Amino acid sequence: MQNRYNYLFRLTIALSDLAIVNFALIIAFIFSAPTNSSFDYLDFSLLITLGWFLLAKILDLYNRKTIQNKMLFVTTLKCLCLHLMFFLMYNTVKGFTFSWPFTSMYYVLLATLLLLSRYFSALIFPILSRSLKMTAPVALLGVNPTSIRLADYFQKHAKEYSFAGFLNNKPTSSNTVELIEGFKEQIKNAVSAGINEVYISLAPDKIKDIDTLVKEARNQCIRLKFVPDYSQILNKTASLNSLNDFQVINLTGSCVQDNMDDRVVKRLFDIVFSLFVIIFIFSWLYPILALLIKLESPGPVIFKQERSGRNNVQFYCFKFRSMRVNEDSNIRQASKHDDRITKIGRFMRKTSLDELPQFFNVLLGNMSVVGPRPHMLKHTEHYRSVVDQYMVRHYMKPGITGWAQVNGYRGETHELGLMEKRVEHDIWYMENWSALLDIKIVIMTVLNVIKGEKNAY
Repeated sequence: MQNRYNYLFRLTIALSDLAIVNFALIIAFIFSAPTNSSFDYLDFSLLITLGWFLLAKILDLYNRKTIQNKMLFVTTLKCLCLHLMFFLMYNTVKGFTFSWPFTSMYYVLLATLLLLSRYFSALIFPILSRSLKMTAPVALLGVNPTSIRLADYFQKHAKEYSFAGFLNNKPTSSNTVELIEGFKEQIKNAVSAGINEVYISLAPDKIKDIDTLVKEARNQCIRLKFVPDYSQILNKTASLNSLNDFQVINLTGSCVQDNMDDRVVKRLFDIVFSLFVIIFIFSWLYPILALLIKLESPGPVIFKQERSGRNNVQFYCFKFRSMRVNEDSNIRQASKHDDRITKIGRFMRKTSLDELPQFFNVLLGNMSVVGPRPHMLKHTEHYRSVVDQYMVRHYMKPGITGWAQVNGYRGETHELGLMEKRVEHDIWYMENWSALLDIKIVIMTVLNVIKGEKNAY
């Protein structure tokens, strides 16, 4: 919603920035003049001002969403850092026209004044908005889960919206004719209450009758805003995206794999961390473990097994071989007193060293450092039919470690409830992913290895 409050607040911030950028420049010039005597102040002032507003445009500093999402301070700091880089590049090209005292004075003053202006604007503008009545009253029609959430939003953003409440305070009728006639009457009542903007929330099956309400709103000179009520078909993980002119609702939810920026961040972390482990740990530890594995039992050093990966695509998962070669490795989980496990194998499983070769899986792109643990094909086929939402965990790449594992749900799942808990934690991780969460899980994994885990066998 682009109301007077939003527009005037953005305009005030932009104009104050224009004044601050130039005021800080004047003060810096008074105390530290440029070294070049032929320097043209007006040309430089114009350049530095245009540079600021160009960066502000690129970073959406004065965008409505930046202000509403309380990102104004953070975005201002980003703009300041880029502006400083721009200034230093200019100074280098021009042969160091400005000294470090000038540069320091200008940017310290600029940063201080900009942040103070944000702070005072945030304090004073809501007061002016209320006293000058810059926000027009809005009301809601239709009582359902969506409209109740919207009412809560209006109340929490009282400085931007003057919420007059529900025009009807009873749950929406199931009788379409009765519903539409009642809404028409409420639109008429809105006029007498001094309300000229009404948000209406209807279920999809009632949308076909909305033209009648639009005509009534136009007759009454009311601005009608439509908010579809999809509460019966959507869950909290559903997301809305744009596909050219189409609005697309992702009903199955989204995760890091659906956002290209997040995927790049996660992939870069995977590559850097895996290379570090392979170069500084695996390179010298491999010959030692390989020798011990070979001395205790015949067979390959590296054990590879087909596992279920992203989108349920099969891949070969690498591990140090911790068992004697056997025919049950693809169908039977390791248990606490499993006689197939060798002595060196038991040590490797206890310390998670058997998972080290999976960092090659990460480099190959089959796995991630952090994610849901990949299961054997037989277990995937079994649990997908008995555990609700089990296959959701396959929307993203499997990991060497995961949120379920650091919370105690690793190893053998001899009870169905343990697998349900594992799936619950995996889905939570997918819905709440962040780079910091990945780092936290890696640290928790290292600490768990040092302390020892009772389910690691």
